[in-house]
Amino acid sequence: MKKRFFALMMCLVLALAFCVSCGSSSQDAEPADTDSEPATAEAVEQRTVYVTPEWVKSVVDGTQAGYENYILAEVAYPTDPSDGYNEGHLPGATYVSIQEVEDATGSPEGAYNLLAADAVRDYMLGHGITKDTKVILYGDDISGTARQAYGYIWCGVEDVKILNGGKAAWTAAGYELDTEAHAADAATDFGTEVPAHPEYWVSIEEAKDRLANDDNFKLVSIRSEDEWLGKTSGYGYMDKAGEPEGAVWGKGAQSAADVADFTNEDGTVKDLAGFEEVWADCDFSLDNDLAFYCGTGWRACPAFLVLYENYFDNVAVYDGGWYEWLMHDDYPVQVGDPASDDCIHTTVGELETGKALTN
Repeated sequence: MKKRFFALMMCLVLALAFCVSCGSSSQDAEPADTDSEPATAEAVEQRTVYVTPEWVKSVVDGTQAGYENYILAEVAYPTDPSDGYNEGHLPGATYVSIQEVEDATGSPEGAYNLLAADAVRDYMLGHGITKDTKVILYGDDISGTARQAYGYIWCGVEDVKILNGGKAAWTAAGYELDTEAHAADAATDFGTEVPAHPEYWVSIEEAKDRLANDDNFKLVSIRSEDEWLGKTSGYGYMDKAGEPEGAVWGKGAQSAADVADFTNEDGTVKDLAGFEEVWADCDFSLDNDLAFYCGTGWRACPAFLVLYENYFDNVAVYDGGWYEWLMHDDYPVQVGDPASDDCIHTTVGELETGKALTN
């Protein structure tokens, strides 16, 4: 009896010791692996474009209601997957090229404008994207990624998101990358006529006409100060500098390669309040009909998207930018600050040359 009692007590002691060792405090435990636990994030509205890494992770992990079927894609310029994609991308991400939304030749017929809507549609269908697909984009180039999103929205995709901060924000949040290449199954029916939103795209003819005849229309230059003042074209292949006559400056860039005024210190795109702060002393308001432009269309797109996601329906992109304006010798231009007596008003054909970017 005593032996059985002693054995029973020993079992209880060992069980208690095991429980204590397994129940160590969180202070002593290893930090949780953020990539091993399903992420959760608050829902966002369909028209919201810029989203957090946590929200994207919740989609990837299957915890974001309504996003069970989605396409996640890395955006870059080369037609084939870029080195960046091959070195590591978000889990399950496919690859899309900016050349699938815009002309890459720079010819007078294409002018780096968006491709014909049916061509953009066909490229999207090749990636399994229809108007109802939940599309999440990210890329290293803020303007280029915005360009892709703008093209998709213009064509008719109803829910397009951008991971704000791109791959850097994803890894900074502690999430892992994938190195396996992925491709979605092609779709056959986009689901609507394209472009579904022609009102988001302004042609050069419309821009010129509305500058002359519509007092509520503002053509907003998203370019560096040196470009705005006509000191440089900002591009190695544009030899003349200036702006369409009547345009106003929307700031945005320190150079032709960035949208620095519109980004936070961590590289994320600012929210509407941040844009309004940049625009506080500009010669337009959000009540105007606004068409953003730059050199060839890229830098104009973040401004469009931030207003679009905040339900402004009076916004568009003048796609041709300064590049297409230069193709018309008789088109009016301004060189310098139009509020200054030193501003020169002339035509494209009369502009001096030698203004191409040289460094």
